[in-house]
Amino acid sequence: MHNLVLALTMTLVALPGSLRAAEVTTFELENGLEAVVIEDHRAPVVVHMVWYRVGAADEPPGESGIAHFLEHLMFKATDDLASGELSDVVSRNGGTDNAFTSHDFTAYFQRIAADRLDLVMGMEASRMDGLALVEEDISTERDVVIEERKQRVDSDPSAMFREQINAAAFLNHPYGVPVIGWKHEAEALTLEDAVSFYRQHYGPNNAILVVAGDVDPDEVRELAERHYGLIPPNPNVRVRNRPSEPPQLAERRLSFSDPRIGNDYVTRMYLVPERDPGDQKEAAALAMLAQVLGGSSTTSVLARKLQFDDPQAVYTSAWYRDRALDDTNFGLAIVPVEGVSLEEAESLLDEAVAEFLEEGVDAEELERIKTQIRASEIYARDDISNLANIYGRGLVTGLSVDDIDAWPGILQAVTEEEILSAARRHLDRRRAVTGFALQSEEVVK
Repeated sequence: MHNLVLALTMTLVALPGSLRAAEVTTFELENGLEAVVIEDHRAPVVVHMVWYRVGAADEPPGESGIAHFLEHLMFKATDDLASGELSDVVSRNGGTDNAFTSHDFTAYFQRIAADRLDLVMGMEASRMDGLALVEEDISTERDVVIEERKQRVDSDPSAMFREQINAAAFLNHPYGVPVIGWKHEAEALTLEDAVSFYRQHYGPNNAILVVAGDVDPDEVRELAERHYGLIPPNPNVRVRNRPSEPPQLAERRLSFSDPRIGNDYVTRMYLVPERDPGDQKEAAALAMLAQVLGGSSTTSVLARKLQFDDPQAVYTSAWYRDRALDDTNFGLAIVPVEGVSLEEAESLLDEAVAEFLEEGVDAEELERIKTQIRASEIYARDDISNLANIYGRGLVTGLSVDDIDAWPGILQAVTEEEILSAARRHLDRRRAVTGFALQSEEVVK
């Protein structure tokens, strides 16, 4: 075994409801790079991903959007590559590549023929510690980011509303700051900001390599040693130290208006726990609660009570963001029928939830939901890109491979009483923000 490898483990992961198993291998290099290899030999294709443990919630105050901005700049020149060369090479070899940023991570990926893994791994390693930014890169790419914000947020009243809701949902935690950044701060980002953020957070000891597809774990390990193993650990990397959310003691409310809103609606978001490593039962109960309350547009509790039994709404929903590093959100929404005010819609929503807590969970409906979840898990794991995402997103938000593999079974084991208990504990208006979105005559500037 090569001396760069500190640990190597292999497990057979039984896919829920499936007759086959995915072989998952993990190892770690001496420089701190963690790696996961997921074998799937049905097609000669590979997905290569590098996930960094840094996202928008780790940005310095006043530099919102820098994580996403740097994601764009990572496609510029490195010590070995010309600006744009990585994407050009991937495209010429019949592959695709991209990147994405969240509050908790930044990820880069290529999907390409399996025999091109050596090629893309070498290029990805080049930008792990060899990014060579120049001033000319900044203004043009910053303009691209600002235009992206205009298209995705400023021109979409629903996105603007969500941004305001998120900002109100967190009193102190940076999850309240948009990933794309506040416009006035994103417009002021500099070369020095980007270089500083890169030098602070990028390096093998702050990254997770995920390779899925038609690969051999030993060969992946050899390639990782060759390309990533030579990169020294970044001494600037520190354990994440974010501002924590204090106890929320008072409900927050806001009203947002814009003439472009098609239908008035109400949204409420509660502060709730995320999936914790080694203890995912509470998160599983919340995930099932979201499905029971508003996971189906026809058979969920809210749909049945508010859209069909006594039609007072044209749409209802519930959701839970389970994959987060810190406390997260559980949400409810209702779009009332014409003639029903938002105040009335909010009351109807609260009454429906209260009735649900009194009536309990319908056993047949819960079993139907679990069957659907089993099927969706199988389908999600049937594509190597989804597999790479499942493991990458889990690991970069603090879960282990065992946690990720156990999640489907934990969901299936959730009981009716656990769902009701989670609802009683967490649907507390003192830890929630309620927003009204309605049409108006003036456009929000």
